[in-house]
Amino acid sequence: MPHRAVAVHVAAATLVIAVVATTGAALSAEDLEVRFLDEAWNGEAVPAGSQCQKFGGEAGSPALHVAGIPEQANALIIEFSDRDFPPMDNGGHGKFGLEVEPGTTSIDVGSVPGHTSDLPAGFFVVEEHKAPTWDKAGAYLPPCSGGRGNSYYLTVKAVHRMGEETHELASGTLEMGKY
Repeated sequence: MPHRAVAVHVAAATLVIAVVATTGAALSAEDLEVRFLDEAWNGEAVPAGSQCQKFGGEAGSPALHVAGIPEQANALIIEFSDRDFPPMDNGGHGKFGLEVEPGTTSIDVGSVPGHTSDLPAGFFVVEEHKAPTWDKAGAYLPPCSGGRGNSYYLTVKAVHRMGEETHELASGTLEMGKY
């Protein structure tokens, strides 16, 4: 099927070309493949015990498999969000990162404990969650709507970091489910 280039954008020495198929659907080589490693995370409902401490949970972030990482990436940034509560959307449940060796194209990302900024080796805090007075502070606040059916999701970004500068190379979103 023939494709035609419709936009060219140069940013930080990275050339991104968007192509449109003859059907008009956008194609992108900039998407990460992200999936849960634990089958209890089915994307429909947050597994029992995986909610915040305020509502009886004790678990950490879901373990993930990430593939399609651009070779230039030297870190992954993982953002946790509540789609139904705007103050906690767009990474409001915390953002943390994992250092990766350039050239890594896929990796299993282990669980990070909730309610703490003391992260395992190789992980770093990007931004603590935005509700430290609601539940304990930390880099990750597990779903915490009290069972009201809020929709949670996570976004993984493959980035190249140089000092204070971070350039996003690819991303992927995964539905965590409702709680």
